[in-house]
Amino acid sequence: MPKQIQYFVWYAIAGDPRPARAAIAAMMTDVACRTGVTGRLLVRQEAPATWMEVYEDVADPVGFVREFAAAALRHELARFAIDGIRHVEAFVAAD
Repeated sequence: MPKQIQYFVWYAIAGDPRPARAAIAAMMTDVACRTGVTGRLLVRQEAPATWMEVYEDVADPVGFVREFAAAALRHELARFAIDGIRHVEAFVAAD
């Protein structure tokens, strides 16, 4: 059985966090409706402008990445990142 993948997306935001939080929440709802994967938003404790989205136990990585990327574009998330980049990393459980 293939390993399930965990996705971590980190970035730093600029300015008022409220519009960014609203856009991220809308995007996560969009992704959950389309993929069944519910994301969580974390804020770095010592640097609250650094955020991380976590998407766990992704069984269909191809479908998830396709829907996730499309949702990020639909919700214009790059505009909230300081450098315009949201860093996406995928991990699997170590054996």
